Amino acid sequence: MAEPTSKLDREFLRSALTLAARPEIDHLLLISDYPLASEELKGRSLRRKLIYAVTTDNLARDLREDGFRAVVIPGYDYSRMEKTKVALVAAASTFGEGEMVLCVTGHRRSLDTMVKLQVGAEVDDSLSVEALRLPPEFNPQVVEQVLGLALAIGQEGFEGHPVGTIVVLGDSIGVLEKSKQLTINPFQGISEGERNILDPKIKEAVKNFSVLDGAFVIREDGVVLAAGRYLQSGGSDELKIPLGLGARHAAAALMTATTKAIALVVSQTSGTVRIFRGGEIIFELHQSKRRI
Repeated sequence: MAEPTSKLDREFLRSALTLAARPEIDHLLLISDYPLASEELKGRSLRRKLIYAVTTDNLARDLREDGFRAVVIPGYDYSRMEKTKVALVAAASTFGEGEMVLCVTGHRRSLDTMVKLQVGAEVDDSLSVEALRLPPEFNPQVVEQVLGLALAIGQEGFEGHPVGTIVVLGDSIGVLEKSKQLTINPFQGISEGERNILDPKIKEAVKNFSVLDGAFVIREDGVVLAAGRYLQSGGSDELKIPLGLGARHAAAALMTATTKAIALVVSQTSGTVRIFRGGEIIFELHQSKRRI
């Protein structure tokens, strides 16, 4: 069990636990691989509220054996807010609509960040994943990361210039069979462990490669299989595509109508992100403010 490393750390932790004990807080989501010392919970009615988000299956198993709730998140080098988003998605099934969650995280042994939110009341991409009602083979953490990536591309563009792109997620065998490579695939030859979209470094690489023609293909578990794939858009007359949307949207509609994949299309003109499934738009996110 870990102990706070300084007087300030101890005071921060005490303040967080005191706040979490308030009746208004329904869940305490502690995002750390260093569980609380037993004396930190003594005399506090926190055990039923506490959910650990840790990066190893073994630690999660040990915590569950001790009677705690625990979820596993990827062990990549996330920022504190990214780590919080990933943990919220991992623990989403334990939250009820309208419940208040206090998230506490930091760097290694030091807890230094608190975020309080109400489930369902926040305008937050990490909580919109469940609204997509995707099949269980889609990893919610991967979907959240891909959604966040698409929104970032739409908002930021590349080097000050707006860009549009397609990200196809899931049913990768079917997608690859129905598409072809336009350019050299920058992800070919890289080990799967080093090209997972859950890794912030790979997210940044995908943002940079968004200027390439063609689509990204990502497996359900987050492994980026290809960039620069050509998706056919012909034969889509019977698909339900709103007037004014171009070839990218038609290609995404056709690909999702003929496979079990979903596709996220970033509009170059507006930055809007549209999610296709079964040949139709099932979700649409507009940019409140673009940086370009």
